[in-house]
Amino acid sequence: MFFKSKEGKEKILNLYNQKLQELNIEYSEKIVETKFGVTNVIISGDKNNPPLLLIHGTGGCAPLILESFPNLASKYCVYAIDVLAQPNKSAGNRLEMKTLDYGKWLIEITELLQLKEVTLVGFSFGGFISLKALEFNQLPIKKAYLIAPVYIVNGNPFLGLFKMFIPLKKFIKTNNETYLKKVIKVLFSEADDFALQFMGITFQNCNMDFSPLPVISSNSAKNIETPITIIAADKDIMFPGKKMIKRAKRIFTSLDEVVLLEDSKHVPSTRNFKIIEDLIL
Repeated sequence: MFFKSKEGKEKILNLYNQKLQELNIEYSEKIVETKFGVTNVIISGDKNNPPLLLIHGTGGCAPLILESFPNLASKYCVYAIDVLAQPNKSAGNRLEMKTLDYGKWLIEITELLQLKEVTLVGFSFGGFISLKALEFNQLPIKKAYLIAPVYIVNGNPFLGLFKMFIPLKKFIKTNNETYLKKVIKVLFSEADDFALQFMGITFQNCNMDFSPLPVISSNSAKNIETPITIIAADKDIMFPGKKMIKRAKRIFTSLDEVVLLEDSKHVPSTRNFKIIEDLIL
């Protein structure tokens, strides 16, 4: 079970719906029945525009990633996907990270929605899912933008342990906000009250996956022909920007562009999200 209780799930979905309303956008919600579990998709923008799949990271949801990119729907039809086993409206089925299952799931969504020539935009764990999709079947995908993606490099495990995981475990055990603020400070370039509230309720009410994160093999990376743009964050302790760009340049033959956000932690600031959005547009 992903949610620890029915009450916990309700708390999270209330915040989810609150954020969705605050966005003040025209949208429709669609339930897609995949082999891997029911998936919720929020669609905004003109259906005649080119399709763009927007995929959030761990501990996130579609409304939060939509908030980071308010203008994509001006040129694209945006499909913001609630990732499985995360604090959102999709099923709680956790897929095996070592397999191509996350990629198969994403490609199945493009098939069920009948999308071709898709632009993928994946942040953090969403970047991992995007790469898994490219490993599995890159035919429906025209271009991929990976923002601080999981699956290319990992940071120093000891640094992660002391700065992130120990405070996080302490927060889960004690519900003391001081520990949560430490985690947020490491992760976010800037965090608002909603982020603090949403992350707090998520960590208290969901069974999060803390298993080690795999990295893509150079053989798999070489087989990807779809143009990839990587946006890395210099002050990201989990997936260090300079290290990421160095390996990406070595392993991806289809690397189109790399951007290093100099002053950015793992979650970029509003200003940096705007830079990324302009790049995509």
